[in-house]
Amino acid sequence: MAVVVYLDEVGNPTLEAEDRDFPVFAVVLFVCDSDCYVHQVVPAANRLKFQFFGHEGVVLHSRDIRKAQRDFGFLTDSEKRTAFYEAINALMGGCDYRLIAVAINKTQLAARYVYPTDPYELALTFALERLLPLLEGIGQNAVRMIAEKRGRREDRELHNAFQRVVTTGTQFVEGARFRQVQFTLEFIPKAMNVIGHQMADLAAYPIARHVLDPSKRNPAFEIVRPKIYRGPGWVRGLKIFP
Repeated sequence: MAVVVYLDEVGNPTLEAEDRDFPVFAVVLFVCDSDCYVHQVVPAANRLKFQFFGHEGVVLHSRDIRKAQRDFGFLTDSEKRTAFYEAINALMGGCDYRLIAVAINKTQLAARYVYPTDPYELALTFALERLLPLLEGIGQNAVRMIAEKRGRREDRELHNAFQRVVTTGTQFVEGARFRQVQFTLEFIPKAMNVIGHQMADLAAYPIARHVLDPSKRNPAFEIVRPKIYRGPGWVRGLKIFP
């Protein structure tokens, strides 16, 4: 079966925003064989939801989990928190998928370049440069990428940047090579409760924390580290820029 790609992000992509404690913006692609997604990933995520909530309607949102808020208020109980985190780790570690992640250090980007590229566009470009060899390696010539809706203007700008890359190429990958694959980008509201977006979201924060301080203990990153794509030659599934 063909792979499907879910896109999510962590951090604020705006360079002007004050983010002294978290100056990283990261985009994560959750890449999964569609058959595996339907028969393994979605059932596993929904089993976790039924185990802790009694239904599948809850959105597994990393920020709410970390802060034990909204549906995750019960995580203030240490015993329940331990059980829940063990289940999340089993979900993230036990399913078959690959990750492509790009982290932009906004402070360094602004300091190094007089006219820096928009962090979201930059991250998307690097991510597509890594997704392409993955698709080539499995012989897939069409792919559907699913992003969460953010706003009409933001989605239009992201779609325009996406179209530029897959049509004209980048500094390192010519457009003709991208055009060998039929790329499609769709936007779906968070309220649709898409498991692929939640898996990408759960991976994004620990990856960003690793980028900010690789020396700091980060058990969640160690769970997803083996899932990071390793491509041919120079291609690595985790790109940190600058």
